[in-house]
Amino acid sequence: MQLAMIGAGYVGLVTGACFADFGHTVTCIESDAGKIEALRRGEIPIYEPGLDDIVARNVREGRLKFSTDKRDVAGAAAVFIAVGTPSRRGDGHADLSFVEQAARDIAGAIDGFTVVVTKSTVPVGTGDLVERIIRETRPDADFSVASNPEFLREGAAIEDFKRPDRIVIGVEDERARRTMNEVYRPLFLNQAPILFTSRRTAELTKYAANAFLAVKVTFINEIADLCEKTGANVQDVARGVGLDKRIGGKFLNAGPGYGGSCFPKDTLALTRTGQEAGVPLRIVEATVKANADRKTSMAARVIAACGGSVSGKTIGLLGLAFKPNTDDMRDAPSLDIVAGLQSAGATLRAFDPKSMENAARMMPGVIFSDDAYACAQDADAVVIVTEWDMFRALDLLRLHKAMRGNVLVDLRNVYRPDEVGPHGFAYSSIGRG
Repeated sequence: MQLAMIGAGYVGLVTGACFADFGHTVTCIESDAGKIEALRRGEIPIYEPGLDDIVARNVREGRLKFSTDKRDVAGAAAVFIAVGTPSRRGDGHADLSFVEQAARDIAGAIDGFTVVVTKSTVPVGTGDLVERIIRETRPDADFSVASNPEFLREGAAIEDFKRPDRIVIGVEDERARRTMNEVYRPLFLNQAPILFTSRRTAELTKYAANAFLAVKVTFINEIADLCEKTGANVQDVARGVGLDKRIGGKFLNAGPGYGGSCFPKDTLALTRTGQEAGVPLRIVEATVKANADRKTSMAARVIAACGGSVSGKTIGLLGLAFKPNTDDMRDAPSLDIVAGLQSAGATLRAFDPKSMENAARMMPGVIFSDDAYACAQDADAVVIVTEWDMFRALDLLRLHKAMRGNVLVDLRNVYRPDEVGPHGFAYSSIGRG
């Protein structure tokens, strides 16, 4: 099939490349000419394991193309809207301006029956808005609007797309259902469950899923605080809870709070939707506040581990991205940690294998290092912020020798106290009282 993707950001590029890898012909359309030229040269603007190989292979074989011309949607059986929907300043609602512009662009270019698919995370009712814009812009257009939310984890997006837990598609007519069935036909061999729903149901499903996961993360973080006060071990609690098949063990790892491109903006947008509908989502509202408070409190945790003051001290931060295997710094806990420690008078060094270029634009005054041991050189304390694999088996003796002090703050519980203590560290972790 011939497909078009409006937007060549994270979702659009991953989705377009994977569809092409299944044999579809895909054109990714992006208004940023510099980004398109870079993609044509094989330069990938984001870090996602395996994405560069898939893009290169499908460009070489002629199934994946990049364009700045919106008219290139003509002839596509399905056009996916995969543009950004950031939080709107002032009220937390999803900013739909990019979605609205994409709808206008599509309206002027589609040729023959076309399914217009919202892939971006959008509030309930956005499909109705897209349909109305296209109808008003192009009354003679033959089209249907569908919702197909993405469930891609950064760092594992290729695997998630090719072997998904589920594919949710919201349609309002049979023609759209048949087209979307054909779009995802290559995944039938993987027995991926496809759930067809109404359009509004699909839109809400995405928000509900992200909110539920955010609640799990926040819940275990609060339990971790209770563990510290009562002498319990949050990792054992999480395992005991997670072995219950009704609950599951994923997203029960205590840490500095959630961040990234999805959870913060989606939970906030969902609470706004609930308030407007007269159905306040109290659990999600509490989650948003608790997570914000937690990220802010992490600097205080580091300061306490350093004896109550970091003024004039050097702190090394290992990991900056909001999670491993990505360079995404959006709403990363490290941003709050850096701000808090700098305000307290600390000098900060940092190392992250992929996100330092992005971090440098957001963290003025931080000194960036070439590796973990350079980051620890003459530091009074080292803080593990992101659990990259390379930080899971550090040479602790070498790390300790590089440091001036001996404080190791492990915000991801990468190590056990019994394996760190013999190396002379004053060790602090999360929820292990």
